[in-house]
Amino acid sequence: MFNAQKTMYGGKRIAKGDIIFIFASENEGGAGLVARGIVTSAEAVPRKRGVARQTPRVNIAVRRTALIKRRLGRSDLKPFSNWNDGRPETELNFKFYRQATNKIIGISEKTVRFLHRFF
Repeated sequence: MFNAQKTMYGGKRIAKGDIIFIFASENEGGAGLVARGIVTSAEAVPRKRGVARQTPRVNIAVRRTALIKRRLGRSDLKPFSNWNDGRPETELNFKFYRQATNKIIGISEKTVRFLHRFF
């Protein structure tokens, strides 16, 4: 279960049945991409009253379906910084590490296909 997770880049549209790729935060000692799973439940966290600017948050539960076979972490993605080149690596670098906070993000179909190669 992932409770009250920040969402960015369309992450608030996560829903039951979605495929999810789990990255363990390297800022907190994790190894980057670690697993793939299926969202088994997703619900929006109600906004707090009286707070003007709030990042949408969600609670999700995930069933793991695969562990990685090849490493993919920050050092692998860092060289991809030409934000307009359309590469999956660049999309991940931008969305994860430009603002390095824990979050749920939406990704393109091209990036989904790229990430499947690590399993």
